[in-house]
Amino acid sequence: MAAQEMAKRQETTPSQHEETRTLGRVWTPAVDIFESDDKIILVADMPGVDKNGLDINLEKGVLTINGEVSIEKRGKPVLREFSAANYYRQFKISEQIDAEKTTADLNNGVLTLDIPKAESAKPKKIEIRH
Repeated sequence: MAAQEMAKRQETTPSQHEETRTLGRVWTPAVDIFESDDKIILVADMPGVDKNGLDINLEKGVLTINGEVSIEKRGKPVLREFSAANYYRQFKISEQIDAEKTTADLNNGVLTLDIPKAESAKPKKIEIRH
């Protein structure tokens, strides 16, 4: 159920978030969220973002992902059909996670967050004694 709570994302339009106004134009990255008994896995598509341009914060039950796109300058532009913008996305997440053990990997513009659940949130099997 934690992944369902997480999927109820806050939209990231400048009119709704003061912080996005300082970021300029932003894209909302496409995200897939998976849940197992012991963790939540979030996969975000963020092409053009490298490790140095990525900022991930978890504070007061809100996961914030900021990604700065770095475009290689190859000379003076003659024609531009591609416009780059940074990525920004927020999720409300359950307090029943183990934030200290959360890990992040970025591979070819795909961010994968591995968010372990706290022991209290994991399902428990109760054995019958008699």
